[in-house]
Amino acid sequence: MPITNQQIVGHAFLRQMYDDSYFPDHVVDRGKAVLLRLCERIEAERPSNLESLYALTQAATEEFNLLDSEFVAAGSEIETVAREWICDEFCFVASAYEFTEAEAEELTAGRDW
Repeated sequence: MPITNQQIVGHAFLRQMYDDSYFPDHVVDRGKAVLLRLCERIEAERPSNLESLYALTQAATEEFNLLDSEFVAAGSEIETVAREWICDEFCFVASAYEFTEAEAEELTAGRDW
């Protein structure tokens, strides 16, 4: 399902990670794909409240938990700055879908990174 939200379509996800050579592009690509799948699920399932949104973001957070081992295998890791960048992306997604009251910590609750 193609994403229709124009804020999402025009957004450069994880740009800071692509700009930093510490993070291998092929692994960052997988992180970007996680975020885009999250957007597709939001558009398909149309969560009506924060609880429903948080269920979707938790699934995406779990995908990032698994992705962390790929960063490590590539000589990198999801460290402090990357955590902030990824959390910022989750906040951007929530805002783009008009969940402006979403809490950053709740969006990525359950993260191991």
